[in-house]
Amino acid sequence: MTTAGPGRAPATDAAAALLTRLVERGLRHIVLSPGSRSQALALVAAELEARGLVRLHVRIDERVAGFTALGIGREDRMPAVVVCTSGTAVANLLPAVLEAHHSGVPLLLLTADRPPELRGIGANQATRQPGMFSGFVRLEADLPVAELRADSFDADEVAAFRAAADEGWDAAVGAGSRVAGPVHLNVPFREPLAGEVPAWLPSAPVDAPASETSVTEETVEAEWGAHYQGGGGVGAAVEPAESEPVVLEAGPRTVIVAGADAGADAEQLAHDGRFPLIAEIVSGARYGRHLVHGYRRLLSDPDLGGRIERVVVFGHPTLSREVARLLSRDDVEVLAVRGPGENLNLNGATLPVDAVAAERGDRDWLGAWMRASRDQIVDLSPAAPDADALASAVPAERLGAISAELGAIRAPLDRAGLVDALWRATWPHDRLLFGSSRLVRVADAILGGKKVPVHANRGLAGIDGTIATGLGIAAASQRGATPGVTRVLLGDLAFLHDVGALLHPSAEAEPRIQVVVGNDGGGTIFDGLEVAGVAGSAAFDRVQYTPQTARIEELARAYGWEYRRVTTRGALDQALTSPVGGRQIIEVPLER
Repeated sequence: MTTAGPGRAPATDAAAALLTRLVERGLRHIVLSPGSRSQALALVAAELEARGLVRLHVRIDERVAGFTALGIGREDRMPAVVVCTSGTAVANLLPAVLEAHHSGVPLLLLTADRPPELRGIGANQATRQPGMFSGFVRLEADLPVAELRADSFDADEVAAFRAAADEGWDAAVGAGSRVAGPVHLNVPFREPLAGEVPAWLPSAPVDAPASETSVTEETVEAEWGAHYQGGGGVGAAVEPAESEPVVLEAGPRTVIVAGADAGADAEQLAHDGRFPLIAEIVSGARYGRHLVHGYRRLLSDPDLGGRIERVVVFGHPTLSREVARLLSRDDVEVLAVRGPGENLNLNGATLPVDAVAAERGDRDWLGAWMRASRDQIVDLSPAAPDADALASAVPAERLGAISAELGAIRAPLDRAGLVDALWRATWPHDRLLFGSSRLVRVADAILGGKKVPVHANRGLAGIDGTIATGLGIAAASQRGATPGVTRVLLGDLAFLHDVGALLHPSAEAEPRIQVVVGNDGGGTIFDGLEVAGVAGSAAFDRVQYTPQTARIEELARAYGWEYRRVTTRGALDQALTSPVGGRQIIEVPLER
């Protein structure tokens, strides 16, 4: 029995029991949106931050908070906790929950609520929060209301809240299964809504008792592996059920397809089995000797794509119609390695498998793909200057070389040059996040192989939350004296959709982040879809292209971000490789 002091409140004790146990299990990040009903959770979170036990990220917009936590979970592969108050605040978390569900990103929601007696009677800021995310969470629970009995908070109640924290954590990280993802713990509170922090709140970093089953930060890192160094990318399992791998027998002409978050396992199987590797730019597997360049065109080639007999799929492919058509063919055997989201089954006969091993494939089949792949390589590097002409004693030759060099430097940027510059500037200590825009498809079509950490919210491929996701990735990845740079590439509409994420509290550490906006004045991705050939130009522009003339520089200044506008490849290369530090927006005007 814990004796209550004069300022104790059951709400605070319950919040302390929940959050302390989560810290013991490995929680390192709490993302919080302020509110009245959630004040006990908020004040305990602030105290945990003050004691050096967690990093606290305060966001006034719950949708931004949700995607910030999603970015942390993407990078850390451990759940961040999101704390919010009751009512519409909770509903604003739905987009991030949906993305986390379909991408298999761990996420843990602690949503404050009115007590049960105030639901359904017209009480202020009270709605039906339990079940709000049904179908999209790994676990949901409406916790009991903490009670103060005889001036004390019962130890059994502390144990109950700690047990709820254990269940939530295990479900979020996918303990005992392959399925990490979002969890919703709804926490109703009666007044008083806050009181003194209990004396048993830890004052130093804590670990779970060795006798208890625990998934700590260290064990999660060991189970999931280093970022993209095996283990199936973002949605890799914690303690997956043992299963024998399906062995691919030699014979059928096989390719490996790596979609979003496929991770290094896809490249490893392609290497071991001697198979062509079709890897999306967001797969984390776009490297290696068997990588296929220009795969879209080659999949449309009857002598290559037309002769495929078997496909093994990792991750969630979403970036090309050619891959979708391949996986929909009824004359192709498709094996899909189970990931965190829905099982892939575009042809109605896809075989889900837990693991795959391979006998060596046909050398001639691989060779045909590799020869064709070499012909598809796109070299977008700026042309080297003509050193001989620049040093020539003949004035006309020297002036001609100078003019050519200046012309190359001053040439306006296009989409291909933009994505190539970003790809070349990014290295393993950096992070690169692609927004769901036309630019990610350009990157997928032309960029070569490179082993760098890449993220994208391709679970549902929405444009929402991209900046917030990038800030979450930066918060989780930037440690030590020389952290890398997190770069976010997105279009102007995705930028404007998440502009509220630019608000960054002055009390929090500055991330090293570059938000690169390819600004073509609207939604040009629709220019390449069927609607462009059906709709009249006025209607098309009005409801699909949605032109905009927002002043991005003024938005940057208003939110306290550094701003650069670049129009040439030379200026972009300089901006990307010489970051000013802190938060920077780089605007690149593009032709429609």
